[in-house]
Amino acid sequence: MTRSGRDDPAQHSLPHTTASREPGPVECFGMTFESEDARREHFLNLLRDKLPELRKRSDFPHGEDEDILRMSDPPYYTACPNPFLADFVEHYGRPYDPAEEYHREPYAVDVSVGKTDKLYRAHPYHTKVPHLAIVPSILHYTKPGDLVLDGFCGSGMTGVAAQWCGTAPESYRKELEARWKQAGREAPEWGARRVVLGDLSPAATFIAANYNIPFDVDEFAEAARKLLDDVEEEIGWMYETLHSDGKTTGRINYTVWSEVFSCPECARELVFTKEALDMRTRRVCTEFPCPHCGLLLKKRDLDRMLTRRIDPVTGSEFEEPRRVPVLIEYTHGGRKHEKQVDDADLRLLDRIARLPWPAEIPHDRMMHVADDTEVWGDEWRSGVASFTHVHHLFQHRAARALAAVWRWANDHPDPRTRGILQFLVEQAVLGMSMMNRYGPTHYSQVNRYMAGRVRVLSQQAECNPWYILEGKRKRLGGAFTPLPSKRASAAVTTGDCAILGLPANSVDYIFTDPPFGDNLAYSELNFFHEAFHRVFTNRPAEAIVSKTQQKDLFEYQRLMTGCFAEYHRLLKPGRWITIVFHNSKNSVWNGIQEALLVAGFVVADVRVLDKKQGTFNQVLAQGSVKKDLVISAYKPDQTLEERFRLRQGGEEGAWEFIRGHLGKLPVFVPRDGLVETVVERQRDLLYDRMVAFHVQRGVTVPLSAAEFHAGLPQRFAERDDMYFLPEQVADYDRKRMLVHDLHQPDLFVYDEETAIRWLRRELRQKPQSFSDVHPQFIRELAGWGKNEEMLELSDLLRENFLRYDGTGDVPNQIHSYLSSNFKHLRNLPKDDPSLRHKGKDRWYVPDPRKAGDLEKVRERGLLREFDEYRETGKRLKRFRSEAIRAGFRRAWQERDYPTIASVGRRIPDNVLQNDPKLLMWFDQAVTRADEA
Repeated sequence: MTRSGRDDPAQHSLPHTTASREPGPVECFGMTFESEDARREHFLNLLRDKLPELRKRSDFPHGEDEDILRMSDPPYYTACPNPFLADFVEHYGRPYDPAEEYHREPYAVDVSVGKTDKLYRAHPYHTKVPHLAIVPSILHYTKPGDLVLDGFCGSGMTGVAAQWCGTAPESYRKELEARWKQAGREAPEWGARRVVLGDLSPAATFIAANYNIPFDVDEFAEAARKLLDDVEEEIGWMYETLHSDGKTTGRINYTVWSEVFSCPECARELVFTKEALDMRTRRVCTEFPCPHCGLLLKKRDLDRMLTRRIDPVTGSEFEEPRRVPVLIEYTHGGRKHEKQVDDADLRLLDRIARLPWPAEIPHDRMMHVADDTEVWGDEWRSGVASFTHVHHLFQHRAARALAAVWRWANDHPDPRTRGILQFLVEQAVLGMSMMNRYGPTHYSQVNRYMAGRVRVLSQQAECNPWYILEGKRKRLGGAFTPLPSKRASAAVTTGDCAILGLPANSVDYIFTDPPFGDNLAYSELNFFHEAFHRVFTNRPAEAIVSKTQQKDLFEYQRLMTGCFAEYHRLLKPGRWITIVFHNSKNSVWNGIQEALLVAGFVVADVRVLDKKQGTFNQVLAQGSVKKDLVISAYKPDQTLEERFRLRQGGEEGAWEFIRGHLGKLPVFVPRDGLVETVVERQRDLLYDRMVAFHVQRGVTVPLSAAEFHAGLPQRFAERDDMYFLPEQVADYDRKRMLVHDLHQPDLFVYDEETAIRWLRRELRQKPQSFSDVHPQFIRELAGWGKNEEMLELSDLLRENFLRYDGTGDVPNQIHSYLSSNFKHLRNLPKDDPSLRHKGKDRWYVPDPRKAGDLEKVRERGLLREFDEYRETGKRLKRFRSEAIRAGFRRAWQERDYPTIASVGRRIPDNVLQNDPKLLMWFDQAVTRADEA
C-alpha cells in the first residue's frame, strides 16, 4: 500500500509568507513584545480576565472558557465578543473630521464574478460573496488605511477583499483600471484597508479569522503533510481492500452505503442502490422492478427498513434507517477500480465497529447547547431526520478517521499553525458524514453534502480522509500566499452585530451580506463544526425567520433594525453602506428596506450581483431569485441633518433633502451602449424618499404628492424623466449625446400604483386612445394582487391622465408624438384640423406643473374610501392600497397614530409585509402610539 505523505514537489514552489512566530520584536497596538508567543500570551491573559464580565452579554456563545480561549488569537480574533475592538480602531483608524471633503456616487455597476477563484474556494461556507466582487466597491468608497466593517462576515470575504486591495496582482489592477477608465471613472487608490469582521457564529468567525490572519505557509505545508502521514500510520489499515487478483490490496477512496427498503407488495427487503442504480448509465432509475415479485416500483412506494442499535456514547438504544455497504472505489497500482463489497470488506467493517468509540467525535444532542434549551432546527425538521445527536451522523470507520485527523491537528504546539490545520480538517466534517450523498454521475465524491441543507439521503459516499484532504492541503498554501503579512489588518469578533461596541462615527465604509429571512438556518448548519470546537452560537440574537425559534418576519425586521442602527451609529456621516440581498420574497426585501430606513440610512441605488454559480436553493427552488441585489445606501452628513433640523416640517426642509439626495445619486449609468434610467431620480421614488426621511424622524410631511410633483421641475432640471441638480445636468447632457437610446427598467403591474406608472410610461412614449391601450393593459394584469381591488382602465385614465377632446390647440405631448411619427403632420400648427383629428380622444400625461388639481380630486376620492375602511371595523380582504396610503398620510399629518395602527392591523399580514409604504407608516405609527 502506498503512503500518502511522500514528498510533494508542488510544495517546493510555494512562496514564503511571514511566519506567525516572527523572529525578533513584535508590535501590536503600539506595544512591543519579544515574540508572537509573548504577544498572544499577554492578550490571552487579558481576555481570560475579561471573560466573567463578557459572559453577562446576551450574545456570548455557549462554551467553556478554555475552549473559547483555545480558539481565540487575541487581540485579532476572539471566539466571543472581542473586548479589543475599540483599541484596534483607536490605534489604526482615523477619527471623523467634519471638515474632510468626501464625495462618492453609489458604485452603480452590475457585478458578475464567478466562484472559481482559489482563495474563494479555500473553505466552503453556506453562502458568501466572492471577494473579487467586493474589491471594486471597497476601492470606490475608501482609500488606503480606511476602516471597513462587516458585522455579518460569515467566512470573512470582506476582510479578504480589503487586504486584496493592497496585494492584487498587476494583471488584475490593469484590467480593473482599464474598465474604470472606459467608464469615465478615476483610477482607484491601491493599498490595503483595515477591517473589522463580526458574526454571531463561532464557526463563521473561526473561518474568517483563518482567512484574514496570516500564517507561515511553509510551516503549514509541512505540518499538514506530517498530519496525513501520521494518520495513515494510525488508521491506514482501515481503508485496505482486496484487489481483483486476490493477493494485493488497494486503498479505498470511498464506500457507497445504501438504505434498505421493503417492497409494499411482497414485504421482502431490497437494497436501494442495487435495484435503482443503473450501472450502465450511472443514473438512478425513477422506476425499477422488485427483485422478488417483479412489481414496478417508485421510491415513494417503498417502506424504509429500520434497525435498533446501542448508542456507543450514551449506551441507550435508538432507531435509525438500515444501511448496508454496496460499492467500493479504490486505487491500486496508480489506477482507480470499482468492486462490490465482499466478505473481507464486511469483516473489516465489523472489526472496526467493535473498537471503542473515539472521544474526539462530538456527541452533542442536536441544537442542544444548554441544560434548559433544546430547539430542533427548521432544517432538521424538513429533512430526512434519522439522527438526534451529532455522532449519529458518522459510520464507525469515518468516525475513527475524522477523530484521528482532528486530534493530530488539535495537538499541534503552535497556536497559529493549529488554527489553520483545524481550518483544513473541519472541511472534512460533513464530507465524511452520512450527509455526503453518493453522486454516481460525478467524478469526485468530495463534499457532496447539500449546501445549506441538513439531509441524510438514501445513498451515501463514505470517503477516506486523504481522498478529501490531500488536494485541499496542496491548494491551500498557494491560495493564501497573496495575503499580506501585516498582522493588524483585521480584527474579528464573535457576537451580535447590534452591539459591536465600536466608537461612534469611526467606520469609513460598510459592506455586509446579512441573513435574509428563512433562506438559511445558520446556527443549525454551523452546529456540526461548532460541536468539534465545543463553542456554539447563542441563538436568541440570530436574525432569521424561524418557526422553531418562534421568530416571524416582524421579529426578523426588529432584529435587523437593531443591527442597522448599530451600523448607522458607527459609520461616519456622509459615508456609504453596501448590502447584498438575496431572497425571493418581497416581504423580506421590504423588511430590510424598512430596517434600513428606521436606522436612518437613505437608499440611493440597487444593482445586480451575479455570482454565476447558483446555490442549491437558487438552482432548484421554484421562484428563487437567481441573482443577488446590491443595495447602496448612505448616512446623511451632519450638514444635511442640521439644515433639515432647522427647517423640518417646512417646504424648504423637504427640498433641502432632495438637493442633498440628488447629489448622492449616480448621474450617468451606461449599459450595453445605452444609458440606464436611474429610477431613484424619477419623481415617484424621490417623493417616497422625501416622505420616508420625514416619517423616520417623526416630522410631518410638508408637501402633498401634487405639490411635490409641481415643485420638482421648478427647482431641478428634467432629462429622460429623471431630475438633476444644475451642476449634474451638464455632465449628463454631454454623455447622453454619445449614446443612442435609453434603457428602460422592467415594470410589472400588480396594484393601482404600478398600473399608473405603467400607463404613464406608455402614454408618455405614445399618447393613445382607450381602445389602443386597453388590450395592452389587460395583458399586464396577470400578476394583480389578490387582495388589491381591481380597477377599470377607464377609472385609472380619468383619475390620473388627460384626454384631448379635439377642440383647441393640440397638447404639446400629443403634438410632439404626431409630428415625429407621421410625415404628413410635420411642421403643422397646433390648431391644424388634420392634427386635431388625429389627436382626438388620445390620453396623455399631464404636465406636472398643471396636474395638481387632477391629483387633488383623486386624493379626495381616495380619502373617502379610506374613511369607509376605517368606519367598518371589519378585517379588510379586498381594498385599494392607494386609498390606505392616502389615509395613512393624512393620519400621520394629524398625528392620529391609533387610526394607522387600527386599520393596519386589519390588513392581512402578507399584504402589509409586501408593501413598503404601508409597512413604513404602520411601523412608525405603532412605535409612536406605544410611546404615547
